[in-house]
Amino acid sequence: MPRLRKFGLWLLLGTLASGWWFIPITLAQDSSRSQWYKGNLHTHSLWSDGDDFPEMIGDWYRQHDYHFLALTDHNVLGTEVRWMKQSEIVRRGGPEVLNKYVAKFGRQWVQERGEPGTEQHEVALRPLVEFRSQLEQDGRFLLIPGEEISDAVGRLPIHLNATNVTEVLAPARGETVREAIANNVRAVAEQARSSGRQILVHLNHPNFGWAITPEDLAFVAEERFFEIYNGHPAVNQEGDELRPGLELFWDIANTLRIDRFASPPLFGLGTDDSHNYHGIRGATPGRGWIVVRAEKLEAEQLLTAIHSGDFYASSGVVLRDVRFDRESNELKLEIEPQPGVEFTTQFVGTPVDYDRTWPAATDAEGRTLSVKERYCPKIGTVFKSEGGPSPSYRLSGNELYVRAIVTSTRPHPNPSLANQFEQAWTQPVGWERRLDPR
Repeated sequence: MPRLRKFGLWLLLGTLASGWWFIPITLAQDSSRSQWYKGNLHTHSLWSDGDDFPEMIGDWYRQHDYHFLALTDHNVLGTEVRWMKQSEIVRRGGPEVLNKYVAKFGRQWVQERGEPGTEQHEVALRPLVEFRSQLEQDGRFLLIPGEEISDAVGRLPIHLNATNVTEVLAPARGETVREAIANNVRAVAEQARSSGRQILVHLNHPNFGWAITPEDLAFVAEERFFEIYNGHPAVNQEGDELRPGLELFWDIANTLRIDRFASPPLFGLGTDDSHNYHGIRGATPGRGWIVVRAEKLEAEQLLTAIHSGDFYASSGVVLRDVRFDRESNELKLEIEPQPGVEFTTQFVGTPVDYDRTWPAATDAEGRTLSVKERYCPKIGTVFKSEGGPSPSYRLSGNELYVRAIVTSTRPHPNPSLANQFEQAWTQPVGWERRLDPR
């Protein structure tokens, strides 16, 4: 008899004037048939501001043992052939980009027109429907259509990735950051309903351009996913003297969601946000990813698991298992050992008794700073730190939620940050009982 693993999922019912309402449901999954699949959901190509052909990018991820990849170019979904000047390809990636493409896929595959060496020389960017057969392998590698919906409020960039889309989604716009996020999430939800398929929408790099605060993302309960790690070196991952890095950002937003808004927390993704494939500088691939537990390597199965929170984010640490037992309130991890490498796991969350009246941050003249509020230092408390390959934490009931961060002693081989070590992030647990006392 196969062992069934139950986990909580929050089903979106609709909107009322006071916000979005969720109810808990329970899914049962045959854990004996599930396996872990590694993938990246934030990738750019020549279709927008990347510097290589999508087939070449897909082949890189396949060769580096990824199971799935979403190509997510800005406000475009490559559904028809597009011609690009060879001079522009050279400007972006260098003189060898086309030669590498021909060497990998053959002269018969590569479509060109115009006289080489002139401005009339162009190369075709093929749509996904044409090249996926060149790369996909049943049970081993899957390409998923995606788009980075690139919106803005004034000069503030509001970017969200939609994975498994059927048609391009135009930026939905909004008068405020919160309105813009909500409008885009609702547009994705509408396409999911009308197409009858699973579509994942997640918020990208919230600190990019200092566009989004934890309060913004806490307020928009419709958005359940964001990037806890983005491998682009220009996204302000670690914050600054006034604005929180993404670790504290996550804890602030989730504390507000669970405690003040009675909403499910954010789940965190790791992504590459790769643009550059011909050197070691810039936004290169292989820095961050997610690992999803699903029964099959199919888009619907993967996205169902992600929506349920059955995945973790990583920049190098491999987890053999992540389990939360709701009866014992215990979160357990099994870490894949590496020779000569040690691991430290921190169990992080916010205690129920944090100070909700902590004063807002002010400048020297006493004016409230708009960049972020200063919250009680208990937000993002490290409840326990443990070494070894099998860390665990039993919740006492005094936590709003708990999540785990595993940090390796192995430096990241392709860092986007100074002094970066490989890590893994699990999703917050223990919050369900506060929204569903049953």
